[in-house]
This record gives sequence, structure tokens and C-alpha cells, in this order.
Amino acid sequence: MRARPQVCEALLFALALQTGICYGIKWLALSKTPAALALNQTQHCKQLEGLVSAQVQLCRSNLELMHTVVHAAREVMKACRRAFADMRWNCSSIELAPNYLLDLERGTRESAFVYALSAAAISHAIARACTSGDLQELRDVAADLKTRYLSATKVVHRPMGTRKHLVPKDLDIRPVKDSELVYLQSSPDFCMKNEKVGSHGTQDRQCNKTSNGSDSCDLMCCGRGYNPYTDRVVERCHCKYHWCCYVTCRRCERTVERYVCK
Repeated sequence: MRARPQVCEALLFALALQTGICYGIKWLALSKTPAALALNQTQHCKQLEGLVSAQVQLCRSNLELMHTVVHAAREVMKACRRAFADMRWNCSSIELAPNYLLDLERGTRESAFVYALSAAAISHAIARACTSGDLQELRDVAADLKTRYLSATKVVHRPMGTRKHLVPKDLDIRPVKDSELVYLQSSPDFCMKNEKVGSHGTQDRQCNKTSNGSDSCDLMCCGRGYNPYTDRVVERCHCKYHWCCYVTCRRCERTVERYVCK
């Protein structure tokens, strides 16, 4: 499908918003933009949290795209939290934007994931706004990036000729592909609360007693054990179809056992 004329300019705007060491992912603070802010006048750009001066200028010259950019920031927040809901690091620190902790300020695999997801989100959102084609949903992008996060490669700066290149720390590892996530700093295990390194800990996190994955009580609780509690769940039941054409259901209550980390 053909894009509308502004698509190329819009995608360049997306690229400019995302790239650059000084910009990074601080623009995700736009997720906190009040709904009452109309974003229909250039002076509104100065009221947006997380934008540096160059991005404020981009906002002023691309005002019609800012609602889309704000939406993209909110989608990144949701997609990241959803993708890591079953992990010790559950992406909660992303909500501190633009004042991140060390888990997202350093070259960790967590920051690699968030950078990649936010770059995808802004391009995805603006492309969708400017074209009539169908696009690969952000939750699917997040799921794919999580797989790459789990197999991310630690790299180091190594002189090669007159320049430094990022190469795998372990020299016996094959060369890094462009599609892989890489990181410079190893992350903590996120078991205990340590705000200095961006770890919120896993105390009181819900875990799955029967799982063998990252959401299992053994892994999520870091061997500290867990406490059981009961929860009452109300749901529709005994539904019956009536001709024609409606369904009636009863409300049933059941008790379920849940578990939280000590």
C-alpha cells in the first residue's frame, strides 16, 4: 500500500526522536502527558516531560504527530511490563522516566531491550498513523525482543585499527549479528531491593507454584520461599443460549490459592 506523502518525513522524525546518546529513552516520559493537554499549539511542547531542546523543536515542527508519539510511549510501558511480568526484572523501573535508575542508565541487557522496543514502537506508531497498511502488533515485537534479550551477548570495546569496535567478550563466540541485542554491563539478579542499581526485588511478587519457568516460586523468590493465600474469584458460569439471540449466565464464586514471595 502507498504511504501518504508525509510518511517519509514522519519516519525521519521518529528516527531523530529516538537516536542519539543524549536523547536515549527519556522521551518515554511522554507517557505521563496529561489527557487535558491538547497538544494543538507549539507552546505546549515545552510542557512535555522528557524532551531535550532539540526534541522540543521537533515537536513544534511536527505537532500533528505528537499524540501518536505520546501513544507510542504509553504502548512501550504496557508492552514492556507485559513481556516481563513473569521475570524478576519486571520492567517497573521504566515508569521512572525520564529519571531512570542504573538498570536502564548503563549498557545492560535490560536497557538494550527497552531501547530496541522504544525504537520499534515509535516507528511502528508513526508508520501506522501515516499509512493504510497493516503492521507485526507491538506485543509481538516485544515477545520477539524478549527472546533476543534472553540470548543477548555481552560485548566489550576492543581496538581494531584506528577505531574501537564492539565485539563479544568471549572471543570463542561467533561474531554478533546486527539483529541481536548486546550489552556492556552485567545486571544484578534483581532478587533483593536495591534502588541504586534499579532492582525493586521480588518480595511480595506473585509466583506460580506449578511452573518450571521464570515465574516459578523457586526462581521468582530466589530460594527465599513463599507464602500462600486464598483469593475469591467471581466469574460467569452455567451460560445458556436463548433463541434468538441472547445468552444468560449465572455468577459463580470460587476460591483459588495464590502464592507470593517472602
